[in-house]
Amino acid sequence: MKFNDIRQAMWANVFHPKKDVEVSRLDFLNQIPLFHGLRPWELKSVAHIIHQRKYEESEYLFEQGQPGAALFIIESGEVCVELGLPDSPTYTKLVHLGPGSFLGELALLDQSPRSASARACTATHCYALFRKDLDSLVDTHASTGFKIYKALASIIGDRLKTSNTIISIKKAA
Repeated sequence: MKFNDIRQAMWANVFHPKKDVEVSRLDFLNQIPLFHGLRPWELKSVAHIIHQRKYEESEYLFEQGQPGAALFIIESGEVCVELGLPDSPTYTKLVHLGPGSFLGELALLDQSPRSASARACTATHCYALFRKDLDSLVDTHASTGFKIYKALASIIGDRLKTSNTIISIKKAA
């Protein structure tokens, strides 16, 4: 092996930017409750199927009524979830989400229309996990997909309970 070949291989391994990005992505995903039960190799398989997205301030991640296709995980920035009222041009802000939050999780289950809109309140970087990619992961690594769907069911259940509590409190007031 020639010296230049050795040097090139060494430098490629030390300063390969894709590996640095991958480690950072893995560290970030490891903090998301949806992926807490995954082993390192399973998390790595998820990191390969998520897509990085960038949104400018006021740009929509998705709009109410659109078919759902992906869950979004906020890496940086802020997203406002808003509900449009029938026959009204105004929106009611439901929640303000920041880094580490995720939204649009029902899109991983079916193609039903989005129940609200999500708009970037500031410049936002996030990851999108598309239903078709999760379905492919289930086909190739069923146990990984099962863990994600189990965590998803638990999170959706918790969010439903919280919504019911909020509605009960508002009705009582």
